[in-house]
Amino acid sequence: MDKKNIDWSNIGFGYMQTDKRYVSFFQDGAWDEGVLTEDANVVLNECAGVLQYAQTIFEGLKAYTTENGHIVAFRPDLNAERMESSAKRLEMPVFPRERFVDAVTQVVEANAAYVPPYGSGATLYIRPYMFGFNSVIGVKPADVYQFRIFCTPVGPYFKGGVKPLTIRVSDFDRAAPHGTGNIKAGLNYAMSLHAIVTAHQEGFDENMYLDPGTRTKVEETGGANFLFVTRDGKVVTPKSDSILPSITRRSLLHVAKEYLGLEVEEREVYLEEVKDFAECGLCGTAAVISPVGKIVDHDREICLPSGMTQMGPVTKKLYDTLTGIQMGRIQAPEGWIHVIQ
Repeated sequence: MDKKNIDWSNIGFGYMQTDKRYVSFFQDGAWDEGVLTEDANVVLNECAGVLQYAQTIFEGLKAYTTENGHIVAFRPDLNAERMESSAKRLEMPVFPRERFVDAVTQVVEANAAYVPPYGSGATLYIRPYMFGFNSVIGVKPADVYQFRIFCTPVGPYFKGGVKPLTIRVSDFDRAAPHGTGNIKAGLNYAMSLHAIVTAHQEGFDENMYLDPGTRTKVEETGGANFLFVTRDGKVVTPKSDSILPSITRRSLLHVAKEYLGLEVEEREVYLEEVKDFAECGLCGTAAVISPVGKIVDHDREICLPSGMTQMGPVTKKLYDTLTGIQMGRIQAPEGWIHVIQ
């Protein structure tokens, strides 16, 4: 299939409507067979559950063109697993894992012309999501749900590539204790919007959120997990019940241990120890890893030894190895790469 006439190297991280998307309804206790459609619009009643009580969850993953020309998706089974956890937490029906992966496959196949070519720096971002569809006026779960997947070609999440970011310690919390911080619900991201807008207005790239209970421990940003490197080369990531379990972080820890032979530790990370780390990065589907050069805690600046010009050496090895796996340049662990074409 011929590719669309798009300037792949210069597209941003934004929405571009593609040809097909997947839609399935849950009604009377069961999902229908699902269908691919050209209609990109969702028509809702004014009293739909998603509009009244924010009953919506989503996922994000990518498809790539590998070095040998195949179109693949990266670990979609883990996105299906995480969406199942999200659905259960918000009293929504579970979309079966095997159907989730099949729907992802259908959408990518139907939009293969929009999968950026190898070496362009762009990817196809895939957005599965589910929401309460029928009218709900009392506070309760909906009875009818719609599961959809659309995709869009995207460039780098952060403009300027891998230039280290400057982030601030936020005065806001992204999640409540014993709340929904560990699931991918739309309401979590709505809570972070004011914080990210004000951060940008003040010249910062992102926020560092602390634990909502004591506000002494590092949690995550609005859309990515933290990854730290100690001065002796150990990879450390924060552990908390209110952190979203990132598939990218999980993959990077495996890469660090099994491919690079590094010591790996998931534990509580206190804000006061951040000054002692050698490197810091934000990891997630959109950016893989974005290096952090400076963290501003009100009137205190924490400057990472890795600096403000490039990725630190360990972060760079992690990034290069994981992207090499995704793009087919490095042998992947069994089950990580889902071949679509």
